Amino acid sequence: MTKVEFYKTAEGSGWLGFHAYGHTGYAGHGEDIVCAAVSVLTQTAVLGLREVLAIDCLVHTDERKGSLLCLLPDELHEEEWNQAQLILNVLYVGLLATEEDYGDHVSVKEVPHRENESTIIRLKKRWRKYEER
Repeated sequence: MTKVEFYKTAEGSGWLGFHAYGHTGYAGHGEDIVCAAVSVLTQTAVLGLREVLAIDCLVHTDERKGSLLCLLPDELHEEEWNQAQLILNVLYVGLLATEEDYGDHVSVKEVPHRENESTIIRLKKRWRKYEER
């Protein structure tokens, strides 16, 4: 199952980022349409943040584990924050629709920031910035 966690801000004003991980198990490698859907949605969100909005978000991927983690930087201007939230909202709605159709293979949830604060800090310390391949 692929799980997607959206990291909610402490005050609940939006998302700090998301973490998608795991394999859907819907079909074999190269034929898994659910995996493809989740991958397209999450990777497009990262591209939207980086290429369209020019936000230098922190991204960590692990193809073997099927993991994509994306966090917004701490210092965003209000306009950048609002635009980033729009992209993350579109991602959230798209993934919820995928979960509705393929709930045995995809799980989407919001996770309060306080639950993940130490994880986010730990992960930020060993980041490599997203590099185009």
